[in-house]
Amino acid sequence: MYLHVPYCRVRCGYCDFNTYTNLSMGAGASVGDYVGTLATEMRLVRSAMDAAGLPPRPASTVFLGGGTPTMLPVSDLAGMLNLVRDVFGLDGDAEVTTEANPDTVDERALAGLAEAGFTRVSVGMQSAVPHVLRVLDRTHSPQRVPQVVRWAARAGLATSLDLIYGTPGESMEDWRRSLDAAVEIGPDHLSAYALVIEEGTRMWAQVRRGELPVPEDDDEAAKYEMADAVLAQAGYSWYEISNWARPGSECRHNQAYWLDWDWWGAGPGAHSHLGDVRLWNVKHPLAWTNRVAGGRLAVDGHEVVDAGSRELEQVMLGIRLREGLDLANLGGSAGPGSGRTPAHLVPVVAGLVADGLIEPSAAMRGRAVLTLRGRLMADTVTRALTG
Repeated sequence: MYLHVPYCRVRCGYCDFNTYTNLSMGAGASVGDYVGTLATEMRLVRSAMDAAGLPPRPASTVFLGGGTPTMLPVSDLAGMLNLVRDVFGLDGDAEVTTEANPDTVDERALAGLAEAGFTRVSVGMQSAVPHVLRVLDRTHSPQRVPQVVRWAARAGLATSLDLIYGTPGESMEDWRRSLDAAVEIGPDHLSAYALVIEEGTRMWAQVRRGELPVPEDDDEAAKYEMADAVLAQAGYSWYEISNWARPGSECRHNQAYWLDWDWWGAGPGAHSHLGDVRLWNVKHPLAWTNRVAGGRLAVDGHEVVDAGSRELEQVMLGIRLREGLDLANLGGSAGPGSGRTPAHLVPVVAGLVADGLIEPSAAMRGRAVLTLRGRLMADTVTRALTG
């Protein structure tokens, strides 16, 4: 399950997520009413599933994202997890994660999260360099991040750090400084994402006005290669293009997205995925509240994905994983699990191997596994395998 908390203290200039800094939007939509409205939504969903004859399916992972979930008090976050337990059920070994900004949690809060049943905290570090944080509109100091990780570890929570590379004005030395700082902090898991300047964001407007330079593809590629080398040297293995972990610390919730599991999203703008059906909630907290208060599902629309689009989706997501793809699953007469590449893909795979995009040894076993260069060109590989 994914639970979306849309509130933020400050909206970062690069962010195009469904977030709001107005914490008092009216009854039901304000930050203090959020959990109550979420409870009503989740019970409506459970009733609709029961009416449709869908059996209860306990959650194996829960992820609180946003926004900044830790804008809410620990009691509210604990209440959200209890809702999942009560309404849908929760596996005994479920992975339960919340995102957190470094300046919205302290030692007591992290201990409270662990006591409530959370198992992981994903901390938005982004950079260790003050001038880079300023460009990103991040409000925390670099010194706060190692404190938070120490407190989380003391509480028994696994930790992940999120990093961003390619920020306008960030040098290679700046990026290396952030990587070295992250390794020294010693989280269980690290994510590193290339900055994408989305249309309509404040940073997009700054770039259009010439106040900030456009990130360059070659610069971001070099920074990705640096991240992979530094993190590998420190004992972190890549298991998805943007994610590295110590053995056994991979994020199961994120793996579920790439492995095409089902998930349900609750909260304003949350998306859900059930087989070939995709659903999405109304985005604005007031519209979400009004739907739910009126006894209606918050779902704003849905689509049914056809077979061709479903295969494209599965390749696009699955190719990002370290295990890669079983090529026999992509059609042809070989059949899944046969270890043989369908005849129509043999020349395509040979070309990808020759271009250095997939590993030759894996291709010989009927799997497509990206090389380091391939990770930088994953969209090219996807188009080749599905074209």
